[in-house]
Amino acid sequence: MGAELKDVRERIRERSRTVKFVFVATGAVALGAMVWGISVLNPLPPRTVTMTTGSEGGAYHEHGKRYREILARSGVELRLLVSEGGIQNFRRLSDPRSGVSVGFMQGGATGDSERKDLVSLGSVSYEPLWFFWRGTGNPGRKLERLRGKRISIGPEGSGTRVLAGTLLAANGIAGDVAHLLPLSPHDAGEQLLSGRIDAALMVASWESPVVRRLLASEDVETISFPRANAYAALYPYLNKVTLPAGVGDLARNRPPSDVVLLAPKTSLVVRKELHPAIQHLLLDAATEIHSGAGIFQKAGEFPAAESVDLPLSDAARQFHKTGRPFLQRYLPFWAAVFLWGLILLLVPVVGAFYPLFRVAPALYGWGMRRRIFRLYGELKFLERDLDRSDPTEAAGDLVDHLDRLEERANHLQVPLAYTNLLYNLRRDIRLVREKLAEPQDPGAR
Repeated sequence: MGAELKDVRERIRERSRTVKFVFVATGAVALGAMVWGISVLNPLPPRTVTMTTGSEGGAYHEHGKRYREILARSGVELRLLVSEGGIQNFRRLSDPRSGVSVGFMQGGATGDSERKDLVSLGSVSYEPLWFFWRGTGNPGRKLERLRGKRISIGPEGSGTRVLAGTLLAANGIAGDVAHLLPLSPHDAGEQLLSGRIDAALMVASWESPVVRRLLASEDVETISFPRANAYAALYPYLNKVTLPAGVGDLARNRPPSDVVLLAPKTSLVVRKELHPAIQHLLLDAATEIHSGAGIFQKAGEFPAAESVDLPLSDAARQFHKTGRPFLQRYLPFWAAVFLWGLILLLVPVVGAFYPLFRVAPALYGWGMRRRIFRLYGELKFLERDLDRSDPTEAAGDLVDHLDRLEERANHLQVPLAYTNLLYNLRRDIRLVREKLAEPQDPGAR
């Protein structure tokens, strides 16, 4: 009896070790499958992203530096490429071989809202078109005094050149009636102050050093755009903004009166395939950088869910409605991204296997009972043969059959929940054995 008990215990230990091994192996395979599934079905975002900004020292490039600092907190490196402006940014973003994934674009710089490979994260700021004039007076309602003048309209590839060229052409001022020069804002400011050019048009932020310098100069006038409402109506990407009198220098009241400017909005543009998690990081940075109050904007006005030239991305649309994704509010960036990918992977898996999970316990229980009931069926046939045959003639065969049945029952392994059925089977086998023995033992009747 002791040897049998020891053997039973050893079998239990062996079975426990096997179960543990199977459990660990299954868990490792499942974990590997989940990691593989996340990497294939919902790949992790890149750790390095390239942004095309603007000229060195310009507003776009300075903003890019702040984006770089903020993304670095989440372990994402943002590489900055200087450019001539919005047009060059657009060309880089449109070229999948450039490696550029995000950049600033001035409203109206492309006029191409049908591109399928670029999407907007929303507008982030006003970028006024400044009209600086050397000397006193006014170029006139129709800008007729600009004829024959030397005018800086921005370098090739800049949004300033496109916008200034459009507005001048609308007033009949083209390259054949004026000297249109491709100067950068810095060079245009220097030449305007020294008198080498007569006027300068430049798209730049209020914080730009050259803008502040020209506003404070008494040799240069900041001109209000005549018929600003007409421009805004004809070119929907333009907005009318007002520069208050004295804002450049209160002591000297520069400018001496309110100035009406035309201002396109700058959008943050990305390639459509850029990972949504990186888009959320960029939008989070945009909120930190651009949401404050300014000369032309109220606090919280930017970033705004506006599609100036390009449609909003799905990630941007969701961000502007509900803010940061739920997991990114409470978890580190990479942990949130991995967990979200895991959820996206498990939802369809659980949905597919949920009916199986509901049915599996019933199937398992049916299988366990079937193993026992199959032996019960054999016992029933054996008992029926016992009732129909001569016990003396069939005793040997019936006993052998009953012995084999009992041996199978003794070696049958079932979970603890089904041992009562197994014990009942063994008891019933003994009852049949007693019944088989009755005719041979008259004294026991």
